[in-house]
Amino acid sequence: MKLYTAFRAPNPRRVAMFIAEKGIDGIEQVMIDLSTNEHKSAAFLARNPLAQVPALELDDGRMLCETRAICSWLEGYAPEPNLMGEGYEERAFIEMADRRVELRLFAAIANCIRHTHPGLAKLEQPQFPEFGASQGEKVRDVARWLDQTLAGQPYVAGARFTIADITAFCALEFARGLMRFRPGAEGMEHLQAWRDRIAERPSAAVN
Repeated sequence: MKLYTAFRAPNPRRVAMFIAEKGIDGIEQVMIDLSTNEHKSAAFLARNPLAQVPALELDDGRMLCETRAICSWLEGYAPEPNLMGEGYEERAFIEMADRRVELRLFAAIANCIRHTHPGLAKLEQPQFPEFGASQGEKVRDVARWLDQTLAGQPYVAGARFTIADITAFCALEFARGLMRFRPGAEGMEHLQAWRDRIAERPSAAVN
């Protein structure tokens, strides 16, 4: 298998962290240079016409794209440790938490950065700075909700570490680097404590 990925990009990091938590070996990493538009090259477009990483090339040659789909495949390939739920009920609640984080926190962070950071201008044309700034405000709204959630439970989806924690952590680390967002500095001590605890996991060191 080959994982087409990119250095410091948040979605590839989600898959890399998922793989690390699973302890899966033998997946070759192929780095795609986003800064030179390698993801838009004919060779890569033949693998993913939407020009996005990550993309997992299976042993039979099929390409699996989209972060959540790749993680779902990996969950079946290496069932333990379980990260997406045991049984329909836990799976549903973990998926709810993961989608909330992905669609409301992660997406707002990405939009803010892509439309306000000069270093991303090459990837996001045209940039709309006012839209980006408004997304930055939404990031704080969702982060405050997550802070209150974590005041009553140790992990994003409940009592144990799951894919929802991976999604939230990678989102916050993306914001930490390019938005200079520190939850603790803005009164969100529960979210900051959770972030610091997740950062101690070996999988958090992958990039």
